[in-house]
Amino acid sequence: MLEIKFLRENPEVVKAGLRKRNYDENALQVVDKAIKVDADRRQSQTSLDKLLAESNQAAKKIGALYQAGDREEADKLKAIVSAAKGEIKNLEAHLDNTEKQLEDILLSIPNIPNADVPFGKGEDDNEVFQAWDKPLPELPESAVPHWDLATKYNIIDFGLGAKIAGSGFVLFRGKGAKLERALINFFLDEAEKAGYEEIIPPLLVNEASARGTGQLPDKDGQMYYAEKDDLYLIPTAEVPITNIYRDVILQEEDFPIKLTGHTPCFRREAGAHGSEVRGLNRVHQFDKVEIVRIEHPSKSYEVLAEMLDHVRGLLDKLGLPYRILRLCGGDTGFTAAITYDFEVYSAAQKRWLEVSSVSNFETYQSNRLKLRYRDSEGKRHLAHTLNGSALALARIVAAVLENNQTEDGILIPKVLVPFTGFAVIN
Repeated sequence: MLEIKFLRENPEVVKAGLRKRNYDENALQVVDKAIKVDADRRQSQTSLDKLLAESNQAAKKIGALYQAGDREEADKLKAIVSAAKGEIKNLEAHLDNTEKQLEDILLSIPNIPNADVPFGKGEDDNEVFQAWDKPLPELPESAVPHWDLATKYNIIDFGLGAKIAGSGFVLFRGKGAKLERALINFFLDEAEKAGYEEIIPPLLVNEASARGTGQLPDKDGQMYYAEKDDLYLIPTAEVPITNIYRDVILQEEDFPIKLTGHTPCFRREAGAHGSEVRGLNRVHQFDKVEIVRIEHPSKSYEVLAEMLDHVRGLLDKLGLPYRILRLCGGDTGFTAAITYDFEVYSAAQKRWLEVSSVSNFETYQSNRLKLRYRDSEGKRHLAHTLNGSALALARIVAAVLENNQTEDGILIPKVLVPFTGFAVIN
């Protein structure tokens, strides 16, 4: 959530950022509306504070007047204080209303894109930040996409997943299950080597947690909701892990904070039909290892580059061709100031598949979370939050299966063999 002080003092900067997100002039009126409601809120607070101070002073005088025997003057002041109570009650109600109205408006305004974010309407306008400059995998003529490999080697069953839960859910079995588990353990071990503390968080979160990281109200329709318990299934480990620091005041020496966690992720995603969503390309439940950083604002973009290097290293070790996109304003997520997507090349499908998003949210999440730190002078500031997929497994599994298929079976990347216990699926 944008800080109201920043919005109030920099309305044209905010509007310029929203234009980069393709807001038209009519939609930009939300900025003016927020400023107007905030002015009302501050005026109401000033009037209320003044009236409360006057009433308190009058109340003190009433006692002194009674003691001095001046009942007539005391009764006059008492009547004034009594009348002020009704006005105070009305002002308090109005203030509560304007504060709620302002919060709702601020929650509806996305983060302001970083200056490096390119203009663009959607994914077709994303910028290739790092291209793949080596030969792409060459497969045998008999090569098939991963959904056919899954059936051939009996390692993933899409039919049983749909039978048990519904379309978009899958069942891993045998060597497919071991491959999935091997990737999870490999990613976690690599994160630990990089200094991240492993967290096993709850898979359900309350509304405050979902609101704190920006899933609510923006992605309400994409989240699975347990109505009786008023809990949400997590769309990513980012939500519970970042919320560890909700309503926390850190010290400067607490930085850097580096956390990682593996969780299943649940998303009620709607999208295109056909090969784009076939097999593991788009599912409602998938495993992911997430890395989360809580950082000093002066270090967050240095840390963002470090996180990109970490994901690069994982894909290099897996031997998967990849490219990095810098998302344009129209494709950048609601809460992010800047996002880089990693895509791996699926040789059998002959297309690029997104497997990771690495984002800097700057103070947008921390303002919602009330996540602050004290500087050396004791002043409080909002921290910066960042997160990245390292990595999302569904499409990684698809690429590993497709790109490593041979006439004799599917070769397992060497870094995974110690985790799988086998070097080939046949």
